[in-house]
Amino acid sequence: MISRIFIPILLAIVLPDLYFDQHYWRSRYHGRWWLRLLWWLPGMLMFIYTIALVSIRDFVPADLTWVNVYMFLVGLIVWPKAIFALCSGLGLLWSRWRHSRVNLGNVVAVVLILINWYVLIYGSTIGTKKLTVQRDDLYFTNLPERFDGYRIVFFSDAHVGSFTGSRRALLQRDIDSINAQRADLIAFGGDLQNTRPQEIVPVMPPLRQLRARDGVVSVLGNHDYSEYTHDRPDVEAANRRLVIDLQRRMGWKLLLNSHFALHRGSDSIVVAGEQNFRKPDSCDFSRTMNGVGEKAFVVMLQHDPRAWDDHIVPSHRVALTLSGHTHGGQIAFFGVSPVRLVYAEDDGLYQRDGSMMCVSAGIGGLVFFRFGVPPEINVITLHRIKH
Repeated sequence: MISRIFIPILLAIVLPDLYFDQHYWRSRYHGRWWLRLLWWLPGMLMFIYTIALVSIRDFVPADLTWVNVYMFLVGLIVWPKAIFALCSGLGLLWSRWRHSRVNLGNVVAVVLILINWYVLIYGSTIGTKKLTVQRDDLYFTNLPERFDGYRIVFFSDAHVGSFTGSRRALLQRDIDSINAQRADLIAFGGDLQNTRPQEIVPVMPPLRQLRARDGVVSVLGNHDYSEYTHDRPDVEAANRRLVIDLQRRMGWKLLLNSHFALHRGSDSIVVAGEQNFRKPDSCDFSRTMNGVGEKAFVVMLQHDPRAWDDHIVPSHRVALTLSGHTHGGQIAFFGVSPVRLVYAEDDGLYQRDGSMMCVSAGIGGLVFFRFGVPPEINVITLHRIKH
C-alpha cells in the first residue's frame, strides 16, 4: 500500500526539514547541533518507518495497527511540515517580490495546519462512528407490478479485518441497522476482507444474523481475490476458495458471473452478479446474462462502478446496478472528494440511457478513517411507474 506512494512521502518527509534547516535552524542554532538534531529526529524516524512498511512483501502488514498509526503520524507530523514549508517558501518569494519583510505564507500555513489537524482527529475518531442510512425511492416503467415497493438494503466494502477490538461493536451496529430496515433482499457489493479470508472467521456469527425475506446476495470485490499478498499461487487459490466457502456457509448467495430469479406470483425480476471488473478482470457479462430474457427487469451487482459505463449501460439490459469500491473517497470537502478525479461515478445515484446505478460509500475501509463521507447503508425501494 505505502509502496505505491512512498517516493512522494519520502520527499514530503525530507524536503521540508531541509528547508527549515536552511532558512531557520542553521543560522539561529549554528552552535547547538543537538537542537537541530531534535528537529530532524521525527523526520528521521518517519523515514525509517516508511522504509520498514515498504519492505513488507504484502500490500499491508497482517496487523493493520502499523498502517493506521503510520497514516496518523503522517497527518500529525509529515503533512504539517510539508504545508508549512510550501506556504512559507511561496510567501518568501512573494515578500521579496513585494519588497516586504512580512511572510504572509507563514500565517496561511498555520491556518491550514490547524485545519489539517482537525480533519485528522475528527476523521480518526468521530467520523468513523457515524452511520448514514441513505434512503432512495427509484421509479421504473418496466418493473413488474407485484414488485412495486420491493425493498433492497445494499451495503458494501465491509473490510471486516479492520473491525478489531472495540470497533467490533460498530460492525454489530451496522448489522442491526441493516436488519432494522426489514428488507426484502439484502445485497452486499464486495470487499468483505482486506487481504485474507481468515479475517472473516471471527465475525461470521454477527454476519449470519443478517435477515431478509429473500436472503442475502453478494459478489466479490477486488480485495476478496487475495491478490494483495505475495503467497504462493496455490495458497492464493486456496484463499479464494475459502472466501467463497465462508460466504456460502453464512447462508449468503454468492454470484460469480451468474444470476437467479425472484418470483412474486406470476411476476419475476432477475438478480445478477458479475465478478470484479479490473484487478482482476474476472467479469463476464455474457455469461452472467446468459438465459436472461431481453425484457427482464435486472438488478446487477458489480463491485467496480467503472463497469457501468464500460458495458452495462451500453447493453441496455440492466435496470439497476449496485456498486461500491470507491468508499466515496473516505474524505470529502463540501461534498467533493479527490477520488472523483479517478472515478466518474464515485458516490450516490446515477442515471443514463434508461439505466440507474447506486454507488455506496461502504461501511468500512482498509484505513479506519472518515471525514465528510460517513459509513453508509443504502435502502432502495423500487417503484413501478403507472401509466
